Amino acid sequence: MTVVTNGRWGRQLAMLLAALLSTASLGAQQREDLGPLLAPIRAQHGVPALGAAVLVDGKLTALGVDGVRKHGAEAEVTEDDLWHLGSCTKAMTATWLAMLVEQGELSWTTTVAEAMPDLRDELHPSTRTITVERLLQHRAGLPAGPPRPLWLELFRYEGSDRQARTDVARALLTKPVEAKVGERFLYSNASYMIAGAIGERVTDRGWQQQLRTRLFAPLGMQRAGFGPPGERDALDQPWGHRRGAKGPVPVFADNPSALGPAGTVHASLADWARFAALHLGVQPDLPLLNEASLQRLRTPPDEGPYALGWNVTRRPWAKGPILTHSGSNTMWFCVAWLAPEAKFGVLVTCNQGDAAAACDAVAAACIRRFKR
Repeated sequence: MTVVTNGRWGRQLAMLLAALLSTASLGAQQREDLGPLLAPIRAQHGVPALGAAVLVDGKLTALGVDGVRKHGAEAEVTEDDLWHLGSCTKAMTATWLAMLVEQGELSWTTTVAEAMPDLRDELHPSTRTITVERLLQHRAGLPAGPPRPLWLELFRYEGSDRQARTDVARALLTKPVEAKVGERFLYSNASYMIAGAIGERVTDRGWQQQLRTRLFAPLGMQRAGFGPPGERDALDQPWGHRRGAKGPVPVFADNPSALGPAGTVHASLADWARFAALHLGVQPDLPLLNEASLQRLRTPPDEGPYALGWNVTRRPWAKGPILTHSGSNTMWFCVAWLAPEAKFGVLVTCNQGDAAAACDAVAAACIRRFKR
């Protein structure tokens, strides 16, 4: 099939068609059921449900779930269910911005003063030179989040998410930074909100729309979305949980949608695996990023160890650097471990916020089982 395309939008149409033609490439493979591996770990840690996926040679080799969608209910989780990915969204935002850089719409050295001309006259001198790259490395000197009054307002914000992120940028960039730009690592959701606002300005499209068209569609991530999965009045998807005195407490909620670029994506395990495969070097039929861009996303500054959307570390079982990140909105938890040089990865999810120990146990069990 030949598709004639012209310009940027033609290229995106071609990517979408290529994804639709090959959308079963990851999911159609015969794969091992991880449910029996998850069941004893879930019981030991007392969490409602666990899910996991394993990629070997960049291909989805094993996937499974165990448990219930909501504590106290009988509905069991399924392999197609959706999981909130929290801060594992950051790698997706960084990937989208890398695509904009490749396409000449942005530069890693673009500063907030250049990208936000409407705020230029208000910027504090210490923030004017903050670059897109420093925002994604958490080395912009910005605090973890917006000022508390603004954060609380975002839960009931009446404007658009784009306007909310502009308000966050104005609140933080018009004041002195907490540390000199590039000087030290300060994990900052606000930095990713501002990076998202910059991407929205150069494309004149919202972050959610951009991720759907430029990332999800080309990768065949048809079940990826935003916010808490499912509907409050139905039990069609897993609910998040917090730990209570008598066990898990179901909660249907999320952070404000304006936080999006820092952590509101949800996805099925198979769809998350499609994104992970990209960072293991497995591209769709029409590649999204060149190798130089992928390497840029994987490489932390000399100060280390956080690159662009990924923590970078090493483990004896990997052939080289490992990309890892956890995510939680306090009601869900997930973690990714990717070894690009080995083309091996493990993804683990849980619908309870304080489930780091359970997810780490699953990841370790999967590595022992599948890493050759």
